[in-house]
Amino acid sequence: MTTLIIPGYRGSDKGHWQRQWLLEDETARLVQQDDWENPVLTQWLHVLEAALAETPGAVLVAHSLGCVLVTHLASRPSAAHVAGALLVAPADAERMAVQDPKFRSFAPLPRQKLGFPSIVVASRDDPYMSFNKAQALSEVWGSGFVDVKNAGHINVESGFGSWPEAHILAGSLRRPRIDLRTRRAA
Repeated sequence: MTTLIIPGYRGSDKGHWQRQWLLEDETARLVQQDDWENPVLTQWLHVLEAALAETPGAVLVAHSLGCVLVTHLASRPSAAHVAGALLVAPADAERMAVQDPKFRSFAPLPRQKLGFPSIVVASRDDPYMSFNKAQALSEVWGSGFVDVKNAGHINVESGFGSWPEAHILAGSLRRPRIDLRTRRAA
């Protein structure tokens, strides 16, 4: 099963746990945006949907604004091709849009169940989204929730290079799901 790595604004720099993942896992693929500096939701969605069309059944591993992209994807038909999503340190696109108009297309944050298995990983001292908001959104999205205590934005600056725990969390989304509606009694 393919893992699609979805960085946020400015991409994930060298040494970031997402870049390390790409080096460690030959089945992982980067969803490469044309312009990391000027995010436009419709353009980023198009690139993500094209990647999903090539790798249906992928697990999405998103960081920061990439998490917001995945939550917007959930309302589109291509979401049916998502096996699951690991949403690490989601960014508060609503607050960011007030501070900088380049993020307006990502706001407001979606507030409905995602329709595929997901896990939100949040830090209590993330400067890009309050812990309480991340926890509340995880409930709205129907996501599992992991509290990594005081881990900043879960990036290179906060000490996250290779991060084996992310592989474990994403692996939990790969388990086959049993559709009880199609099972028949013996």
